[in-house]
Amino acid sequence: MTQRKIWINATMTGSDAPQRIAVAGGRIEAVGTDLSPEGAEVFDCAGRLVTPAFIDCHTHLVYGGDRTGEFEARLEGADYQQIARAGGGIAASMRATRALDVAGLVAAALPRLDALLAEGTSTVEVKSGYGLDIDTEMRMLRAARRLEELRPVRIRTTWLAAHALPPGYDGTKADYIRDVAIAGLERAHAEGLVDAVDAFCEGIAFSAGEIAPLFARARALGLPVKLHTEQLTRSGGTLLAAEHGALSVDHFEYATVEDVAAIRASGTVAVLLPGAFYMLRETQKPPVSALRAAGVPMALATDCNPGTSPLTSLLLTMNMGAVLYGMNVRECLDGVTVHAARALGLAGETGRVVPGLSADFTIWDVERPAQLVGRLGLNPLHMRIFQGDVTHG
Repeated sequence: MTQRKIWINATMTGSDAPQRIAVAGGRIEAVGTDLSPEGAEVFDCAGRLVTPAFIDCHTHLVYGGDRTGEFEARLEGADYQQIARAGGGIAASMRATRALDVAGLVAAALPRLDALLAEGTSTVEVKSGYGLDIDTEMRMLRAARRLEELRPVRIRTTWLAAHALPPGYDGTKADYIRDVAIAGLERAHAEGLVDAVDAFCEGIAFSAGEIAPLFARARALGLPVKLHTEQLTRSGGTLLAAEHGALSVDHFEYATVEDVAAIRASGTVAVLLPGAFYMLRETQKPPVSALRAAGVPMALATDCNPGTSPLTSLLLTMNMGAVLYGMNVRECLDGVTVHAARALGLAGETGRVVPGLSADFTIWDVERPAQLVGRLGLNPLHMRIFQGDVTHG
């Protein structure tokens, strides 16, 4: 019989009494106050807080190059659109990413991934989107898959070829969607590289109408969709995403009451990305109060990327969600656990400490959740458990 491990005297979020967690075969077997430790290895948490392991449900973790020069330019007054039109932004990352092979992309991404894991993260979504040609986009996803082989982590990959029109492209946006985003998706899907499909719906990227054929093809292939939308302007992408039953709409700053109603009806998660809001010094906040009132699940993620959110801390992300967006402690913690799992289509696999799910949880040197959200610059990780194995601590 597979040996069980029981963590006892653990203070669980949402519970006043110490709990015991029984693990068998990498999954949570039982949670309760009266589990017997007989025949099992016992870990005494000594009253420490236990939470589900964190999930970063929106990252651009795999890329080449450095864009801190753009940070300096923004300090001098340039905005995101001006930098992009001058050849910076996504185009700059495209050039640096195209220059790397899979091994180079993996080597560049590992330090960023390790930073997330050191804060108790178990699951990370990784997007393509800096290649803007089929071969490089596929290399990015091969690198993302390789990360899962090198570290104790669950990686979900997202095809984001519809991130921007590459400089010098000899064709229309519709041509690019057909010949690169859709054609490349079909190749990547055939190779088993894609878990979901995303696009950037914005004036400097693609319109909802231009993205629609890509989403239709994704659904025909049996792939769920996600969408960067309503970040810099009201682009109207939310309605397209809701029509396709999207897992998530991400950024969402310029969303309207109509948008909130649409994703409530479609069961779509709103993924909020305060790192980009902070770095770009934006002032238009996502409609948190409307989302809360409508009962729309709100996830939080780092949006880790080289230009607009070079963030590799979900602890800091939660603090930003509270301070910048007015989310409460419970919403912040749910945003990087249960709702983040839902945003990746993993609600039945991880994100909660309940029987039947993967044994992914984190033990913290704190007594209550507010100490995770309300502090800056402190990592109180005591132990990280992934699929029943202790990987940190």
